[in-house]
Amino acid sequence: MTSSVASQSTQPNSLEETLKKRIARLETRTYDWDALKFQADFDPKYRRAQLRYVGTGGTGVENDENTVPCEHFTFSTMLLPAHCEGPLHIHTDVEEVFFMIRGSIELFFEKDGETWQTHLGERDLCSVPAGVYRGLLNNSDEDALMCVMIGAAKPATPTYPPDHPVAKLKRK
Repeated sequence: MTSSVASQSTQPNSLEETLKKRIARLETRTYDWDALKFQADFDPKYRRAQLRYVGTGGTGVENDENTVPCEHFTFSTMLLPAHCEGPLHIHTDVEEVFFMIRGSIELFFEKDGETWQTHLGERDLCSVPAGVYRGLLNNSDEDALMCVMIGAAKPATPTYPPDHPVAKLKRK
């Protein structure tokens, strides 16, 4: 690296300063068990944690200064403990991508009265279009870890089927 490049890197808005703000390291993340705590308080089977990297995702968390600023999508990891589930919900405005890192889950879907489910194992991916209800279940005795990517910088907060018990809960 030349000295002119090195001296530019200390200037405001330099490439280095811009990109330093766009790095999220695991050592600076902590699992947020409170993002969806209103569900786990209702029933422990809904317990799960979010580890945010880009933006705040679709959990309803308004702000997280420890994330990379998002422009077009959000990216986080979700820890789904053994025998826990993420309830059926819908994102009306964006697609949601699940990529399994460790463990496995059952994904279930519903749209216009039609239902379908599939199994995702390690390194499997599913992209769920906007307007499709989706839920997930970890039937195993081990925690499941997945990447979750949502296709908007600030997605609308998801909703639940009207007859689902979680639909009546208030976010805290």
